[in-house]
Amino acid sequence: MVTLTIKGQQKNYEEGITYAKIAEEYQKDYDAPIALVSVNGKLRELFKRVSKDAEIEFYTLKDSVGYKTYVRTATMLLLKAIFDCFGSEAVNETRVEFTIGNGLFVKPFGFEATDENAAKIKARMKELEFREVPFMKKSYPIDDAIELFSKIGMKDKVKLFKYRRSSSVNVYEVEGFFDYYYGYMLPNAGYVKWFDVVNYGGGFVLVLPSAGEPEVVKPFVPREKLFKTLRDSENWATHVGMGNIGQLNDGICGDSLEEMILVHEAEQERKIGEIAKEIVARKGCKFVMIAGPSSSGKTSFSHRISIQLRTLGKVPHPIGLDNYYVDREKTPRGEDGEYNFECLEALDVDLFNRDMTKLLAGERVELPVFNFKSGKREYRGDFLQLGEEDILVIEGIHGLNEKMSSLIPAESKFKIYISCLTSVNIDNHNRIPTTDGRLLRRMVRDDRTRGTDARSTINMWASVRRGEENYIFPFQEEADAMFNSALIYELAVIKPFAERLLFDIPKKDPAYFEAKRLLNFFDYLLSIQSENLPNNSLCSEFVGGSCFNV
Repeated sequence: MVTLTIKGQQKNYEEGITYAKIAEEYQKDYDAPIALVSVNGKLRELFKRVSKDAEIEFYTLKDSVGYKTYVRTATMLLLKAIFDCFGSEAVNETRVEFTIGNGLFVKPFGFEATDENAAKIKARMKELEFREVPFMKKSYPIDDAIELFSKIGMKDKVKLFKYRRSSSVNVYEVEGFFDYYYGYMLPNAGYVKWFDVVNYGGGFVLVLPSAGEPEVVKPFVPREKLFKTLRDSENWATHVGMGNIGQLNDGICGDSLEEMILVHEAEQERKIGEIAKEIVARKGCKFVMIAGPSSSGKTSFSHRISIQLRTLGKVPHPIGLDNYYVDREKTPRGEDGEYNFECLEALDVDLFNRDMTKLLAGERVELPVFNFKSGKREYRGDFLQLGEEDILVIEGIHGLNEKMSSLIPAESKFKIYISCLTSVNIDNHNRIPTTDGRLLRRMVRDDRTRGTDARSTINMWASVRRGEENYIFPFQEEADAMFNSALIYELAVIKPFAERLLFDIPKKDPAYFEAKRLLNFFDYLLSIQSENLPNNSLCSEFVGGSCFNV
């Protein structure tokens, strides 16, 4: 017998019992399905067996680690269905590309994306769910794993493991389908009850529930502008041979690193120049409104679009909406009692509209500057008056929200949505969430410029994400232009800065599991020194060395 401490109480169990069996006993105490367990502070999958006395804690689909486990398991189930329906070659080259709305976009290989095939894949997934087909996990020595995936034709994983430093990797199997995943899995297909598969945009969307409502699958709502931006970025990364981390590591090790950096910087500059031409072509436009989620690179982008506008005869003036924050003590608080800096009410909307309408009328206005250290709005003699060729470049998370600029005439505004939409995958079946890229950007920047440690950044990230869902993402499709600020190589630059911060998070901190996950991710990736970056790079806004005042 072993003694387990659960919710502060000790209870005896037979040695060898699975954590899944124990979870069934405690499921009634949780408001969502249990997905994972921590054993003495270390995460374990539910199919693991009890071997010694321990203190355990359960995590559900509403917890970040549990929800990610559900998404990962549902993804493998989808790929297993493709394997069964269309064969090994099809699934090997099928690519899980990005999140679009409440689903994952999957680009098929060797078979068409049709309604009929979507229904076929979904039906096979339901069959596997009904039979509760188990997910088997086995640790392979790295050389054996390379040999296994070479035999089954998953060349992307062979390239990935070439740079893997650990001596072994965990491989999952579902009835003869082998795959590798970055993270944990649920015990069997019976846990994946809530999903849909729809035909969309030349591929399939695996529609999934949200973490807030993990047992509800809402209909997929297309987001055409965002989808086009994401597909263009994915296609470009694949075109230049940087579609996954293995290829990126090859580039870092080879003699093309400098060229790779310059090529992507040039591609971004080309797109910024095209947007600037669109702005100038819109006669009477005096306000360029730039919005996007946290750490999208809005500040650097506003400076770079301003330079492009200058080449076209305009006189731009960058303005940050952050300067219109209300004083710290007036900032609304969320349900957790913490300041909610993401909500619209954290900004002095009335003052912003008054200042902008005065400027549009030709008046001279003193603009505020927000002091983040003191938490106060200050005036430092920054006066502005608009001439005929002057144009305001305004950036902030609420830039696309009409309530933010309700008194500014619509014909005077050009709206741009910017986000860090990661286009490099770990491999064909393991994507890098765009939220990871932004979290790492923010972590490194806030440590450098605001004295905020990584623990605090991670712990407040859920609140930041809720704010984005409420105040930013609903306005994406209203943008006149979209810009992807992610650089194919930037995570390799951020790595040495972020690792130092993540290692500093103690094991008992709530942020520890997320820190551990991110550190495990960095194990795949080689580093690039930030000295290799151009000083106008968007990445320099976060790691330092930017020529702009960011």
